[in-house]
Amino acid sequence: MTYRCFDVNIDEKIAHIVLNRPEKRNSMIPEFWDELPRIVQDIDENARARVIVISSTGPHFSSGLDVNAFAGLAVQSDDPATEREARLQHGAKFHLIVQSMQRTFSSLESCRLPVIAAIQGGCVGGGVDLVTACDMRYATKDAFLTIYEINIGMTADVGTFPRIAKLIPEGVARELAYTGRRMPAAEAQSVGLVNRVFPDQEAMLEEVMGIAREIARKAPLAIYGCKRLINYARDHSTADTLDYVGVWNASMLQPDEIMEAMAANAQKRAGEFVDLPKTRGTKETP
Repeated sequence: MTYRCFDVNIDEKIAHIVLNRPEKRNSMIPEFWDELPRIVQDIDENARARVIVISSTGPHFSSGLDVNAFAGLAVQSDDPATEREARLQHGAKFHLIVQSMQRTFSSLESCRLPVIAAIQGGCVGGGVDLVTACDMRYATKDAFLTIYEINIGMTADVGTFPRIAKLIPEGVARELAYTGRRMPAAEAQSVGLVNRVFPDQEAMLEEVMGIAREIARKAPLAIYGCKRLINYARDHSTADTLDYVGVWNASMLQPDEIMEAMAANAQKRAGEFVDLPKTRGTKETP
């Protein structure tokens, strides 16, 4: 399958999704919002991989939303009655568009596989929405993140706020949101927004792929359980999460996978684990 905004490669049970429009700073055009969830859904539902890595090309990870995509939403009319109707439809249409864009990045959070973001250069606006929906983030030393929307007179609405305030101290999140300043990679690491910083993209991708391979060697159902429970714990109380993990393991714990993991560790070999099942009724992406 060929995509306009991405290249996709699957090897060693790792799906590598690469933003491929460096000449446009990997801005998020309309096709971007349709292609990414389709790619993720296909990988997840058809059990094509055990972990996803998202990286980019060129000097910047992403310049965020292509503002030209919203050029057609402006309300212009000389007739007051027509303008009133247009404004009502404008608001409803804009809401639907935002919800669709939100689902694009929520697909990263809701899929069964861990998703790792590898960030080089600028990660601007929608780029922050994207990487905060991932499980882990790594960056080059020249990388920076900015909640840029405030600089163009709008409130970020695609996913940054419900996620970033749970990843970093609230005061820091508010400062970034109110000022639109750039947060350098070193500072992002110091507050826990990125896991690690590397001298360049080559070194970063080498390490990230190593981490992805390590994840891919683990029992897929156990990894899925970890992701599910960490997400659940973030949004629920300790008591609720303890109850949920008990119910989860009561239905999902697989003694055969545990025995295989223990045997593989003792014999210093790779474990032979069962992949996640394909989702029932899934159709292959054409």
